[in-house]
Amino acid sequence: MNYNAIVFDLGGVVIDLDRMRCIRAFERLGCADIVVYLDQYTQKGDFFLLESGAITAAEFFDRMRPRCPLAQCDTDIQQAFNEFLVSLPVERLQALRRLRRQCKVFALSNTNPVMFNSWIDNAFRAEGLKMDDYFDGVIASFREHCCKPEKGIFEVLQTRYGLDPKKVLYLDDAPANVEAAASTGLQTQLVTPQHDMLQILKEIGGNC
Repeated sequence: MNYNAIVFDLGGVVIDLDRMRCIRAFERLGCADIVVYLDQYTQKGDFFLLESGAITAAEFFDRMRPRCPLAQCDTDIQQAFNEFLVSLPVERLQALRRLRRQCKVFALSNTNPVMFNSWIDNAFRAEGLKMDDYFDGVIASFREHCCKPEKGIFEVLQTRYGLDPKKVLYLDDAPANVEAAASTGLQTQLVTPQHDMLQILKEIGGNC
């Protein structure tokens, strides 16, 4: 394998997503305009503010309560939001662990504290481990106050971990993010349902 590090987007690459399932869950809470704010790749309004770290989870719930009149509590809103996340297959977790024997492994994701500290945290515990056991470092948009496809978040990755972009492969399912990553010198692969992370790892010689 010709890479010193491989960097994974989470949603759509490591974690399977279902945008429409999330939209339907919010509509059941009375949030009729939710489709305007939730996109497969980038969010809008309060969802973007949460993802970019401009507001906290508590502030997000404060803003969402009036828009979700059928929600009995904040947990209902959290569960509706987490419906975006479908599954994290164990074979992907196993592949990440094996890959760490060959090179550094990182995650770089547009994500938010509501999902990150609940569903995502739990999903990475499926093997009795935790997220730190799968990645050498995690760059999360809400922590960095910077979202893809802004180039700055990729520059944070390279600077923080001292990475040579010519020796780093970045995997993402959003064409705009792949383009932004490439503009900072990173090597890139677009992930699709027909060409998923496990297939890509096999092709590049990852022992996965």
